[in-house]
Amino acid sequence: MKQKLTELVFQKSFRYSEEPVFKLVSGSLSNYYFNCKMVTLHPEGMYLIGHVVYEMVKDLAIKGIGGLTLGADPIAFAVAFTSYTKRQPIEAFVVRKSAKSHGTMQWIEGNINEGDRVIIVEDVITTGKSTIEAIEKAREAGLDIASVIALVDRQEGGREQIESLGYAVQSVITRDEIMDLYRAQQGERK
Repeated sequence: MKQKLTELVFQKSFRYSEEPVFKLVSGSLSNYYFNCKMVTLHPEGMYLIGHVVYEMVKDLAIKGIGGLTLGADPIAFAVAFTSYTKRQPIEAFVVRKSAKSHGTMQWIEGNINEGDRVIIVEDVITTGKSTIEAIEKAREAGLDIASVIALVDRQEGGREQIESLGYAVQSVITRDEIMDLYRAQQGERK
């Protein structure tokens, strides 16, 4: 399933240019661009992500999985759905980008509570900034963070930033794996 998911990310989410033309959230330009929503919101992508990530977390005794909205949401939802079908339910949760402005004014939505053990997920890690923001909000809510999982690691220092805070980071797919597919495709065209 991981190979099929990697191919789907390559086909639907990845763009490459010899010149750095893709503007990233950080403001810098890059040769690579990953729009993972093209896979995380795709039916087959959801199915594959749900199963692949579930297999990564099923033995970690976690209560929930989630991260900063919007990138993490479909990943967490896919894993929660899959976990239920496997009779080992894992709750999905959402970390807001700003606190709810009414009612309880909370940062985190979902059926998790202080002390619950969770996984933080992200669609793409570049600098790690948004993942670290999700980690901080989860910690403020009293959640116990077991580890971090990225659908795609751009291999640009984000993993190391998160690990420097004491969290293990696993990647489903790395930029190098996608570039191997890109080079193979380019070789076929010659």
